[in-house]
Amino acid sequence: MLIKSLSKEPLERMRGHFNRLYGRRQADRCIERLVTMIGRYGVGYGVAPTEKTWDETTAVLITYADTVCQAGKPPLATLQHFSSTHLENLFSTIHILPFYPWSSDDGFSVIDYRRVKNSYGTWKHIKELNRHFELMFDLVLNHVSSQSSWFKNYVSEIAPYRDYFIEADPETDLSAVVRPRSLPLLTEFPVDGKTKHLWTTFSKDQIDVNFANPDVLFEFFDILLLYIANGAKIIRLDAIAYLWKQPGTSCIHLEQTHEVVKLMRDLLDMIAPGVIILTETNVPHDENISYFGNGDEARMVYNFSLPPLLLHALHNGTSRYLTPWAKSISETPDGCTWFNFTASHDGIGVRPLTGLVPESELTALVDKVKELGGQVSTKRNADGTDSPYELNITYFDALGDDEHQIDRFLCSQTVMLGLKGVPAVYFHSLTATPNDQDGVQATGRARSINRKKWNLEELDAELHKTGPAKKVFKEYRRRIAIRRKHGSFHPDAAQRVIDLDEDLFCFVRSADGHRPVICISSFSGEWKEVHLDERIAELDTPDPCTDLLSGKRYNGAGKVLTLDPYQTVWLTAG
Repeated sequence: MLIKSLSKEPLERMRGHFNRLYGRRQADRCIERLVTMIGRYGVGYGVAPTEKTWDETTAVLITYADTVCQAGKPPLATLQHFSSTHLENLFSTIHILPFYPWSSDDGFSVIDYRRVKNSYGTWKHIKELNRHFELMFDLVLNHVSSQSSWFKNYVSEIAPYRDYFIEADPETDLSAVVRPRSLPLLTEFPVDGKTKHLWTTFSKDQIDVNFANPDVLFEFFDILLLYIANGAKIIRLDAIAYLWKQPGTSCIHLEQTHEVVKLMRDLLDMIAPGVIILTETNVPHDENISYFGNGDEARMVYNFSLPPLLLHALHNGTSRYLTPWAKSISETPDGCTWFNFTASHDGIGVRPLTGLVPESELTALVDKVKELGGQVSTKRNADGTDSPYELNITYFDALGDDEHQIDRFLCSQTVMLGLKGVPAVYFHSLTATPNDQDGVQATGRARSINRKKWNLEELDAELHKTGPAKKVFKEYRRRIAIRRKHGSFHPDAAQRVIDLDEDLFCFVRSADGHRPVICISSFSGEWKEVHLDERIAELDTPDPCTDLLSGKRYNGAGKVLTLDPYQTVWLTAG
């Protein structure tokens, strides 16, 4: 599509963002550079979306390119085969975790953003997968690999890369910087016979890039356009909270970081309005939601408080903290929604519990996870102490090892599926994968506990023999299929949370033209009677109602439900 003219309004907004980042003179140059870049890619702009952004059929599968492998075939081809066979018409989108050449952190230390890792496959395999599913890519923009050409050129002092990274005097007071890891912030590197100290937020192999240099921003603009050209419908901005560095500040959530997100949003609204920005900020809830901006930043934000809150609720048999929190998140800016999940490739973040759950109960949850075979990763605090950052355990094993484990797990997943937003399911939740202790031992990394690599034949056998994997895989897919048929589960549908009882969690989803769905989950290990009274006005009538999940009907006024331990019902009139 050729460029004819550019709409003045978004360009002026972008000029304002550039000005606040780089000053007026640079802002004018950035606009000229942007127009040239758009023309080079030949993409459209100012075009209204021609397809839905999301609806009740939208659901995301989160997976590594090589989660399922098969001898003699590229993992991306095996992923396409497995997904098309078992998951098509259930998941609309597949999030392929970083499939680029990488040197550490299972993909998040990128060597070359523009290539597919040879051992995974090629861009042709990505495009073949895109024939069956929409795709979500990671834009890992806070840091690059120490083995990347960018960094090698920096070490060789080759322009423009000599200004791509952040040098700091080790004597500088950086005590205010918020640390997501218990590792040194600065790392020494030899450069032209001298020792340079570079900013490394996450590890010595992951070198932070310098967004105060507009060349770096435009490098990532170019990568972003490449991903869109190769089928990306959702762009995940990895570790975006730490993007901008300014000594003397916390270096997290800085205004400049929000300006960069707004720039990317404006760019996409011009050239690819159907593409969605998703921000990944594993931080306390109030900080997390700031990335919605005023509806002008991320279209989707990870619902990071949900996984640990659900885990706490199901272990303690109480919705005491989950219910008020859920009431507080029922509204999002127009055109924005939550990215709901319980598990991902990372651990279960506990920073998002800050201010939601008492410290003593968080400590008890950490201890419980350790009892269940999990590990705990820590972060470095300003006073030099360490505190829990995430729980490393599969979500299935995190929910206990007794006779109710499967019931508790399915309860957690069904709550997530029903809540307002887009549901996202990690591959190992679908298969009820237990802790991969062998993986931890092999890599020495706690996060490997939740990153098992399946052999296709082994996985097929597991899904056909009696056990948790077979039961969960079948039931999970059945519940997703039911959800897809009901418009009240549209991400934009209204949500009303009802406080029924401490060991119950209840909310109503409703949309114009569709029957409301009343979602009730028991967090109790005992049988539970539930009286459908005036608090649930939609069902407080003599007319019958039906549980969409079990097919059971309830008749007459004063209906009483008897729930099994950890059962969820989705009730609708009729």
